[in-house]
Amino acid sequence: MKSFMKEFKEFIAKGNVMSMAVGIIIGSAFTAIVTSLNQDIITPLLGLILGQVDFTSLSITVGEASVLYGNFIQALITFLITAFTLFLILKAFNRFAEKKEAAEKQQPAEPAPVPEDIQLLTEIRDLLKKGEKE
Repeated sequence: MKSFMKEFKEFIAKGNVMSMAVGIIIGSAFTAIVTSLNQDIITPLLGLILGQVDFTSLSITVGEASVLYGNFIQALITFLITAFTLFLILKAFNRFAEKKEAAEKQQPAEPAPVPEDIQLLTEIRDLLKKGEKE
């Protein structure tokens, strides 16, 4: 049992598991942001444009069963709005990343180190110039 617990601790402490946990937590927080953007900003604006369209009340009764196809249509519309929102966010993010990469490529590289013989010649020249002035 002791080796099992030790093995479990090692598994949990590995970087991949911790990175995955952080990714899941950040993903759930990001989901809240996208959901709020969708429900609180985009859907009301579309409601103004399209005239408050709500499909959730649509249904068909077959015998004693109700088929709520309106909920499916509403979920499909919500999915499409969310997918489009994510597309726009990722497109903006990728554009920002490309600009950052381009800016990094344009920065001049550090000059190559001066060879030792050139350094010695430069020092000799500077000493000779200094000797002439004295």
